[in-house]
Amino acid sequence: MPEVKEHEQNIERVEALIALLHAGSVTDIRRMLDELHPSENALLLESLPASERESVWQLMPLERKGDVLVYLNPEVRSPLIKPMAPQELAEATKELDLDDLVDFLQELPDAVIRQVLYSFDAHRREQIKTVLAYPEDSAGGLMNVDTVSVRADITLGVVVRYLRWQKRIPDNTDSLMVIDRTGRYLGVLPLIELLVKNPDLHVLDVYNSKIEGIPASMPANEVAKLFEHRDFVSAPVIDEYGRLLGRITVDDVVDVIREGVDHSFMSMAGLSETSDVFAPALTSSRRRAIWLGVNLLTAFLAAWVIGLFDATIEKLVVLAVLMPVVASMGGIAGSQTLTLVIRGIALGQVGDSNARRLLAKELAVGAVNGVVWALVVAAIVIAWFDDVMLGGVIGTAILVNLMCAAFAGVIIPLVLQRMDIDPALAGGVILTTVTDVIGFLTFLGLAALLLV
Repeated sequence: MPEVKEHEQNIERVEALIALLHAGSVTDIRRMLDELHPSENALLLESLPASERESVWQLMPLERKGDVLVYLNPEVRSPLIKPMAPQELAEATKELDLDDLVDFLQELPDAVIRQVLYSFDAHRREQIKTVLAYPEDSAGGLMNVDTVSVRADITLGVVVRYLRWQKRIPDNTDSLMVIDRTGRYLGVLPLIELLVKNPDLHVLDVYNSKIEGIPASMPANEVAKLFEHRDFVSAPVIDEYGRLLGRITVDDVVDVIREGVDHSFMSMAGLSETSDVFAPALTSSRRRAIWLGVNLLTAFLAAWVIGLFDATIEKLVVLAVLMPVVASMGGIAGSQTLTLVIRGIALGQVGDSNARRLLAKELAVGAVNGVVWALVVAAIVIAWFDDVMLGGVIGTAILVNLMCAAFAGVIIPLVLQRMDIDPALAGGVILTTVTDVIGFLTFLGLAALLLV
């Protein structure tokens, strides 16, 4: 599998690089870095402890640092660029694509941004300011103003001569942007049309007017969905008056998608997608302590419920043996539903209009699985402890808990979204609390009524 091979290659490179550092082989280190793509250099740096990371960074040529900075995790990047002077940062990043440069600048302090900006010429400075005016997680923040636009009233032959005069076009250019005399966006002219159509035809005769411009204010995740659904390589960005501002390319959208996946995955554990694997222990401890504290409160709530039935547990110790079974089954079932719903919300598949149907479906799934696994667990308990009533109690508790888990797995993320709280961040803790409390309350409550 390619993923496994890439992983193994990076581990081998890290080991080789550390060996070269310990040997003091500066020439070999520089040769190794030069042979790798900037993204591979960035991965190497992120895989090194802080001291080795700084040593390698110092050995990297200035003109290469800019390309590597684009790929670095912001938390790793920050301490590396902190000692760099604004003029040095400007020199390192001057050859970057505008969208990559702006992404980098947005993470710097305002004072440093101003100093770096004044290191560029006036034209470049104005381009950067245009993009910086928009939030980072919007279409305007993603766009690159380096785009080729043509008017609709000229011929294809003129367009071809214009492109040849330019000598180069921006990367990932699959279409030219068509505008009118006032700069309003009209549509796109695919480059393939310039190759296959009569050069005497006008742009107006062949351009595609069905590709709508993306408003600069559109959230980045919505932009990613557009690219996914319509298979765009690039797409135009317009202002509120319909004027062309720039374009978004697929490489930037891939970054948005990857960051979204990282965010969802890391949020499940209360971590940031930008967390540095080799961050100082105190920094990592401080961040994780908040999450542990929240979890502790919910754990005490579950413990309090168990404490309500301490007399019951003392009389029937076997209940303590079986309690984890009830809680675990509910937790797993709820997590399955929660994950499904969070994904549906992220993809725009779940909303107010279909939430009730989804809830009904998940309750049905919970009922079916609840009955099946209640019978299985009840049979095991009866065979194990030779107690039919105990088997019935735990079977009923599992059925109730799986039904409640399905209900909570749907409702919790929808409510959190209404409250503008990330469901991926808080949903898991709340769900675990619900399934633990309901499971223990049902199991121990029924045991107190029927078995003691």
